[in-house]
Amino acid sequence: MRHNTDPTVGLRHTTRAGGDRRSSQGLRFVLQVSRFPWGERPAEWLAGVARAADGAGFAGLALMDHLVQIPQVGRAWEPIPEPWVTLGLLAGLDTGLELGTLVTPVTFRPAGVVAKAAATLDVLSGGRAFVGLGAGWWAREHAAYGLPFPPPRERVDAVEAAIETMRALWAPGTKAYAGERVALPETTCYPRPVHDIPVVVGGSSERILRLAARRADAVNVRTEHVGRALDAVAGTEARVTVLDLPVVGRDRDDTWARVERLRGSTAAAAYAERTHAGTPAEQRDRYGALADRGVDTVFLAVGDLEGPDDVERLAPLLV
Repeated sequence: MRHNTDPTVGLRHTTRAGGDRRSSQGLRFVLQVSRFPWGERPAEWLAGVARAADGAGFAGLALMDHLVQIPQVGRAWEPIPEPWVTLGLLAGLDTGLELGTLVTPVTFRPAGVVAKAAATLDVLSGGRAFVGLGAGWWAREHAAYGLPFPPPRERVDAVEAAIETMRALWAPGTKAYAGERVALPETTCYPRPVHDIPVVVGGSSERILRLAARRADAVNVRTEHVGRALDAVAGTEARVTVLDLPVVGRDRDDTWARVERLRGSTAAAAYAERTHAGTPAEQRDRYGALADRGVDTVFLAVGDLEGPDDVERLAPLLV
């Protein structure tokens, strides 16, 4: 059963000291880091990006959960770190960022192991963990790592069972649990989380949207699916969040220079349209419209994030 959600705190059920971070448009922004050009000092690069995100006003930081870098982001031999280990490093920094995945496929790890990792992260971070959960989609990485890749229906079933498992293990007590899809002989999971860990389900299929409305705290979709997601969660406590992958330049000339560097073989105009390329002021117009429709949180990922300076470039979006 999903816990109640205070409408003043976005994905969180309880707040840390300092309160909730929202822009003047009422949105929370979470930086999604999807590429890692960290050179020979990976820990230093990660810490710099996290501290820059904290200073810029991001509410949180999310990591993709992939075993091989996906072609939409980079080349297969580029680094893509294991996220829960990496989030543990970030939990040790002096930031107020919420930390989690967007998203962890249920096919990678047993749900109970994810529950344990998230609970540990929550304790180490002082109550700043969240879990993004999805059905998985990339057969290649499963085959490469010797992992089963069941049909879509089975994977979506597993998402629902995973949420039920995690909620049971995070709940007080160590008694047996018998639910709709899951039966556990005991629920011994220590350390317990120090707050109610939010679960964000990623996906836009009709079944995923219904599942998220019933089981999760939020559903994460691309901007083109916002209307369907809002309809699906209407009348429930679940929120709608979006994953946005824009090109953001300091001004018009910088924006187009970035489009040219990033577009590959795609025509510049088509790439600019697909990525909503624009200045911070133009991006804020888009985000204001999303906020007016009822979107709660934007997970923001940029394809040219090279380090802390690029995070600071995004700060005008968050005011």
